[in-house]
Formats: sequence, C-alpha cells, structure tokens
Amino acid sequence: MNCKVVLILITAFFMQLPSFAQKEKILGADISFLPQLEKEGMKFYDVDSTQKDALQILKDHHFNYIRLRIFNDPGADSGYSPKKDYCGLEETKKMALRIKAAKMKFLLDFHYSDTWADPGKQFKPEAWAHLDFDALTKAVHDYTKDVLLALKAQGTLPDMVQVGNEINHGILWPDGRADHSDTLAAFLKAGIAAIKEVDPSIKIMLHIACGGQNEESVHFIDNMLKRNVDFDIIGESYYPQWHGTVEQLKYNLNDLSKRYKQQVIVAEYTAHKQEVNDIAFALPNGKMKGTFIWEPLNTWEFIFDKTGHANALIMVYDKVAKQYHIR
Repeated sequence: MNCKVVLILITAFFMQLPSFAQKEKILGADISFLPQLEKEGMKFYDVDSTQKDALQILKDHHFNYIRLRIFNDPGADSGYSPKKDYCGLEETKKMALRIKAAKMKFLLDFHYSDTWADPGKQFKPEAWAHLDFDALTKAVHDYTKDVLLALKAQGTLPDMVQVGNEINHGILWPDGRADHSDTLAAFLKAGIAAIKEVDPSIKIMLHIACGGQNEESVHFIDNMLKRNVDFDIIGESYYPQWHGTVEQLKYNLNDLSKRYKQQVIVAEYTAHKQEVNDIAFALPNGKMKGTFIWEPLNTWEFIFDKTGHANALIMVYDKVAKQYHIR
C-alpha cells in the first residue's frame, strides 16, 4: 500500500470522528417583529450605510440561524395582533421562505397561544378554551403537525422546533401548569410526536426561562425526563433582571451540560452579549453550541438604531464568529 493510499484512508477515518470543527455552532436571532417593522416602512442598513434585507445584514455578520415565534390565531380579538396575521401561519410561511432563500437555518417557536406565552402567562388559544384533557392533547398534536406540514409543502421545514415558549411554569393554563406534571408532559409529548411524524430529523427543544437558576432548571428537566419526554435540546432564556448574574448563568449551563445528554443553548438573551456567547461556546460536552439574541432589530440592547442603521453592537458578532470559528 503506497503512502498516498494510506494518507487517504487516515483522512477518511478522522473525518468520521467528532471534533471541535464538526460541532454545530449557532449564532441565531429572533426577528419575528421584522414583517411588522417592514409594514411600518422601516428599512435596514449595514454599518457602511448600505441598505439591505435585514436577514442579509445579519448573515453578513455571521448569524446563521433565525428564530420565529408562532401564535395559533394572533388575529383573534384577544390575540397578539387582532384582525392581522403577525406571527401567524401565513406570515410564518413567508418568513420561512426568506430564511431558506438566505441559506440560513430556522428555529420555530410554538407558543400554543393566540398571544405571548411566558412564565407569567400561558393562555390557551381561544379555540381551545373549553376543551377537556383528551381534546387538548389532540389539539396540540394536530395543530403542531398541520403547521409543519404546511411548511413542508413549500420546502421550508424548520431545522429545530420549540414545543412551547419559556415553559418552566407549564403551558395551556390551568390544565398544563408545571405542578400538574403528568398533564404537562402529556401535552409536550403530543407536540413532540407530531414533529417526529413529519420529520424525525428535526431537533426538538424544551425552552425554559431559568438562565441563572440551577435548582429550578434541574427540577423542571428531571420532572419531564421522569415522564419520558423525549427531546434533544435544553434552551434557556437569560435576562439578568430576572435570571441572575452572568456567573450564575455560567454555573447553571455548565451543570446542565454535564448532568444531561441533551445539548444546552441560550435560546433568548440580549444583555451581556460577549459574556453570554463566551459562556455558551465554552460549555463542555455536546455537539451543539450557541445562542439566539431576542429581537435585535428594535428591542432593548438592539443592534440597529431606530432608523434601521446597524450600530457598533453588531460588531460583537464579528468578533464572536472569529473567536469561535463560526461560518
């Protein structure tokens, strides 16, 4: 066997082994407000004042994943955008086409509500308000599957799906409150089953809002694992005003990464951009590392000013991408 053949065989062998270079590295952004901002006439500009699609600007600064939230019926009277479809299925389909056209990956965040769902509120969709347990479980399954089939039909299936948004206090209150663990687990398993039926390769996230709160994180995850909820990713929100210090975030994420087989990422944050990314990309174990900044186009420590021009904060992501070899 000559040297050239040996070299080819050795190279092929090492390409099969997990390595730092093969880990999936996510620089993500939730930009669900974008269609609403564009409808209001807002345009976006890179740091050199060149006008571009907001997705292209993010991609040019090494973002590679876009997160979208979806509400059941945001146009309902008590919904997120009465008489409109902001963050509804049709708008989500349009945004999914843009994401895929930009050659970026796509995380879909089911709220299972007509409006915002978070630790302080998990309102049932109006159409599900009077359903019993069996009917609610079926509704979660069927709705999840219908949305994904609609996206599949246009070739824009998400790469990752959240079964609920910030669900450490449960979903579909009062039935699915976190202290009703069996019911909550049944709802989550119904959504997860629907995802697997459409495409078992889609990564599934449980997203909790406990960034620096280790005891609460472990309690929730253990409760779901004891009930055989099958998922791939632990997503944590981190806002220091609610979730503790950067040091507490680091301790929690490191502990979760060592304690569980699931991957650990930061699914929402805005403050301490460099520090949060340093923590996320330095986690031990796992084949996935990364973060999703929440609404950088117009919220809190946004990386575009009120006229749509990218500001100096966007340069943090150029630095993070270079530091952690993100393409």
